[in-house]
Amino acid sequence: MGPADAYSATGPVKKRDKDVIGGERVSPVRTDHTSMPLSGCANTVRLVFLGAAGVGKSAIIRRFLHDRFDPKYTRTVEELHVLEYDAAGGSGKTRLEILDTSGSYSFPAMRELCIRHSDAFALVYAVDEPGSFAEVRRLRDEILELRCGKSAHITVVGSKSDLTEAEGRVLLASDTMATVEGEWDVNFVEASARTGGNAVGVFRALLQQVELPQRLSPTVCRRRDTVPRAAVKRRPLLKKNKSCILS
Repeated sequence: MGPADAYSATGPVKKRDKDVIGGERVSPVRTDHTSMPLSGCANTVRLVFLGAAGVGKSAIIRRFLHDRFDPKYTRTVEELHVLEYDAAGGSGKTRLEILDTSGSYSFPAMRELCIRHSDAFALVYAVDEPGSFAEVRRLRDEILELRCGKSAHITVVGSKSDLTEAEGRVLLASDTMATVEGEWDVNFVEASARTGGNAVGVFRALLQQVELPQRLSPTVCRRRDTVPRAAVKRRPLLKKNKSCILS
């Protein structure tokens, strides 16, 4: 099994007994293979994960949402995970969208659209793949160009942080941080989907950038899917995940 094989996750997970995010009631998590909006919720925040294929974008998201890891690599086309919850103070519903993109660039128009209309970006590279950091650099430049002066909330994420140099790590956190925080002036975190280490920290950094720190980011996040494999519906490749918790 190669490095890429260890950092994507698919399949059902176990049930949790609540559907609360940091004390807020939430609706079921929905996952659709589309980047089109699913509702007209006025207060919508979209987080987009970009990066080369196989670096662990889907695995980090799945660890955050479902607290699980599957070593099997499955190529992502595009998935939109949706959470809706009642905002504090009775100010209506807040909709959080997490867009998991493909590492392939067969659909540049779709990628440009998501960059222009999203609120925060996680640019993911793998610490054992130097070329994936070069792709992060290219993506950052593309985001800045397409946003045309509009603010771009970027967090660079080093995936597979559990790897040591003996296990194949090439990019050291200190060296990468000097570039990301020193030269680019954007957030930098490392995380491991395999161990779960700092997966929550990725979302904490993103949510703080879009000014949602109190409702979601301070919590240790645990999400569970209650739908058994036989109940998954496809449209095609459509999967719905029910009850969820961040506690």
